[in-house]
Amino acid sequence: MIKAGTASFAALNTAQRRAATHGTVVAGEGVRAGPMLVIAGAGTGKTNTLAHRAAHLVLNGTDPARILMLTFTRRAAQEMIRRAQAIVAEVMAERGRPGDRGMDDRQLVSRLAWSGTFHSVGNRILRLYATHLGLDPGFSVLDRADAADLMDVIRHELGFSAKEKRFPRKDACLAIYSYRVNTRLTLERTLDEQFPWCRDWAADLTRLYREYVGRKQRVNVLDYDDLLLYWHAMMQTPALARGLAGNFDHVLVDEYQDTSALQGEIILALKPDGAGVTVVGDDAQAIYSFRAASVENILGFADRYSPKAEIVVLAQNYRSTQQILDCANALMAGGARQHRKTLIGNRQSVHRPSYVTLDDASAQAEYIAARILATRETGGSLKRHAILFRSSHHSDLLEVELARRNIPFVKYGGLKFLEAAHVKDVLCVLRFADNPRNAIAGFRVLKLIPGIGPAHAKQALEHLESNAHRATSLVRFEAPQPSKPDFGRFCALFEKLADPATPWPGQVGLVREWYKPHMESIHGAAWVRMGDIEQLEHLSVQHPSRERFLSELTLDPPVVSSDLAGVPSRDEDYVILSTIHSAKGQEWDFVYVLNVADGNFPSEFSTGKPDMIEEERRLLYVAMTRARNELHLCAPLRYLVTQQPKTGDAHVFGAKSRFMTDRVLDCFERTSFRSLRGVETLRDGDGNVDGDKDRTRVDVVAQLKDMW
Repeated sequence: MIKAGTASFAALNTAQRRAATHGTVVAGEGVRAGPMLVIAGAGTGKTNTLAHRAAHLVLNGTDPARILMLTFTRRAAQEMIRRAQAIVAEVMAERGRPGDRGMDDRQLVSRLAWSGTFHSVGNRILRLYATHLGLDPGFSVLDRADAADLMDVIRHELGFSAKEKRFPRKDACLAIYSYRVNTRLTLERTLDEQFPWCRDWAADLTRLYREYVGRKQRVNVLDYDDLLLYWHAMMQTPALARGLAGNFDHVLVDEYQDTSALQGEIILALKPDGAGVTVVGDDAQAIYSFRAASVENILGFADRYSPKAEIVVLAQNYRSTQQILDCANALMAGGARQHRKTLIGNRQSVHRPSYVTLDDASAQAEYIAARILATRETGGSLKRHAILFRSSHHSDLLEVELARRNIPFVKYGGLKFLEAAHVKDVLCVLRFADNPRNAIAGFRVLKLIPGIGPAHAKQALEHLESNAHRATSLVRFEAPQPSKPDFGRFCALFEKLADPATPWPGQVGLVREWYKPHMESIHGAAWVRMGDIEQLEHLSVQHPSRERFLSELTLDPPVVSSDLAGVPSRDEDYVILSTIHSAKGQEWDFVYVLNVADGNFPSEFSTGKPDMIEEERRLLYVAMTRARNELHLCAPLRYLVTQQPKTGDAHVFGAKSRFMTDRVLDCFERTSFRSLRGVETLRDGDGNVDGDKDRTRVDVVAQLKDMW
C-alpha cells in the first residue's frame, strides 16, 4: 500500500487523503472498497483528489482497464488521466524504480481506456452489445441539430406544422422529449412541470415521438438520449448487467450532482451493492435542472446502499479569501435539504466583499467599468476580471459601456464548432459513408452537388434504399444532365470512403479536396473556413477509426468556429463576460455579479417552486465562489421596462433579493454608487443687483392674481 509519507499523497489534506485511499488493499487483487460519496465544496481540490484516487487504485494492483471513470467532458477525463499519470510516475520515482520502469508505469495509467463522458462510454458499450439490443453496430449518432431537423421533418409530415393553434417548434419538441427521457417522468408530468404551454398537445406529441423513435430505427441512427436509454434498458436485463459489471472493479464518477435520474439509475444497476463506486460532487453547485440534472442523486446517494455509503467532506478551500467564503457559507446556511459544510480558506483579506446598491443598470455598468480601469492602472490584467449574470441579455448595457471606454471583452456563448455549416458538410460526408442508411446526412450532402435540389436528393436516397444501401449502386442513379460530372465525382468519393479496404488515415483529406470547390462557391471567406477543415484533419489522426472520430466529435465537440469570428482583436487582454452556468468550474481574481435582486436571484420563473428557489440559491453560490480576491454583488434599484405602451411605466423598482438576509449582508461591505451622468449642472446665478447682497425675489403669485 502507498505509504502516507509519499510526497504526492502527503501533500493532500486529511479529508483528501481519506477519500483518495478509501478501501482495503488486498494482495494480488487490488483495492476492495465500498461505496463512497465525496462532497467536494467549491475550490477544495476535487479534481486533484479524484486523480489521486485513480492513482492509488493503479499503484496498489488494480488493473487500469478495469476502472470506469465517468466525467462530463472528454477534456476532464484527459486531465484526470494526465494527473494520475504524473502521480504514478512520482511515486515510482520515490520507490527507486529505474527510469524505464517509470515509463512502464506511465503506460500503465494510459490503459485507463474506459474514461470519458457518459455518452461517449455509452456509445462504445452499445456497439459491443449491439446484437443483444437489436442494434446494428454501425449506427450513427445524431447531434442535437440533426435530431431537431429529423423531428421537424416528422412534425411536418404528420401535419402538425399546419395546425390552427401554435404547435411547438422542432427545438421545443426535442427539449420536451429529452427532458422526459432523462428525468424518467411521464410526458404529462413533464409538460405540467416544465412546458405548461404545451399541455394541450400531449396526444399529438406522443404520436410525434413514436414516429421519431421508429424513424431513427429505420435509418440506423441514435440521438444523444438514445445512448443513455439503450444503456439503461440493457442494465435492466440481469444477465447483461452482470456481464458488463464484471468488466469493472471500480467506478469513479465526477460532477455527480449534475447527473440525471437516468444516469443515476445506470450507476446503481451497474453496481447494486456499491462495491468500488466513488462519486464526487457538490450538491451546493447543482444548477442544471433545466438539463434534467437531479440533485436528488447526490442527496440520496448514501441511503441507496446497505450499509450506507461512506461520506467524505472536502471543506478546505484553496481558491478564495476567508471573507468571500464567509459570505458563501452564510448564503448556504439559509438553504433547505443539503449536505452541510463550512468552507475554510487559507487566505485572509483586509477587505470584505462588496454589496453595491446602484440607481439602475446604467449606473451598474459605469461602476464596473470604472473599477476595472482603476484596477488595470495598478497593474491588474483585464483577464483577471469576470462579470457574471443570470441571463445573457443582462449584460447588454454593460457591453455598450465597455465598448465606449475601449475595454475589450469576450462573452461566453454562441454556436459550437459542429454547428458551423462548412464543418457540418464535411462531417455529413463521412457520416453518410459510414452509414449509407443515414438519410439525414445523405440529404444534406447530395444537395451540395450543383444541380441537385431537394427533390432529386430524395429520389437519389430512394434509389439507394431500393438497392439495399450499397454504395456502389448510387452511381446508377439518373442525375440531372447538368449535374452529372459533379455527381459522378461524388459517387467515386462515396464508393472509396464506403469501401472497408480504404484505410481511415487520409479520408478527411479526400473529403476536403472534394469539398473545397463547393465550399468556395457556397461560403464567403473560404480560406478562413478551410482552416477549420484542416483542423478536422489534424483531429482525425488522434482516433483509431472513422466511427470513433465521428462519435467522439459529436458527443464532445470543440467550441470555436470561424462562423463566429469577427475582426481579430489586436488586444491580447480582455474582460470575461459569462452566464453563471457557463462559469461553473472557472475562477477569477475579481468577480462582479449583475442584478442581484428578486426576479433575477431568484428568477421570477422559479417563484412558487421551493426546489427551484433552492437551485437559484445554489446558482448565486456558484457565482460568489468563482472569486479569488474580490467579490462585488451589484443590486440596481430600478430596472428599465421595455415594450410598454406610451402610458406605461418607464421602469420598476427592484426588490432586495430574498437571499440577502441580514446574516448574509453582515458579511459584506455595504456601499452605494450613484452615476454622475445626467446630474443637473446648470447653476443658479447669484441674483445680485447693484451690489445688493440679498438674492432677487419675484412675487410670481401676485403677478398671476393680477392677470384676473
